[in-house]
Order: sequence, then C-alpha cells, then structure tokens
Amino acid sequence: MDWMIFFQYVLVMAGVTYLIRMIPLAAVRGKVKSRFLRSFLYYVPYAVLGAMTFPDIFSSTGNLFSALAGTVVALVLGYFEKSLLTVAASACAVAYAVGLFL
Repeated sequence: MDWMIFFQYVLVMAGVTYLIRMIPLAAVRGKVKSRFLRSFLYYVPYAVLGAMTFPDIFSSTGNLFSALAGTVVALVLGYFEKSLLTVAASACAVAYAVGLFL
C-alpha cells in the first residue's frame, strides 16, 4: 500500500472519530434534565462496548477454547475489581498459553 494513501486514511479516520466525540459536546450546552434520557445515556456505552467486543473476542485467536479461557479469566478478574492492565495482561497470557497447548 502506498504510504500517502495510508496517511490519508488515517487522517480521515481521526477526523471522523474527533467529530463523533465533539459534536455531542458542542450541541448540548447544559445538563440533561430528562431522567429517562440520562438513564438511557448511562447504559449506552456498556451496551455498545459489549456488542462490539464480544463477537471479536471469540474470533480473535482462531481457537474457541483459548478465546474462552481468556474471556473467563478476564471476567473473573474484572468481577474482583482488578485493574484494567492486570485484567488485559492476564487474559492475553492465558489465551496465549492455552493456544500453545491446543
């Protein structure tokens, strides 16, 4: 791939990402007073994150068992409120280790 095209793609993606995050901040000046809307907006990031993440988790390693092992480790450590770095590193290490043996 030509480097010039690559950097153009990166700039377009950065601009789109910036606009997606900046437009709501610029459009809504005051505090949202609607109880329903605040409740809805509170849960949206978790739902979107889950919908985007979980399908990729099980296809990321190419082996369902290693992906499942890493997911279980991440869920258990997350449940016990470990740090994000600990959860991510442990899940990756377990998925890698299980992938070596399968």
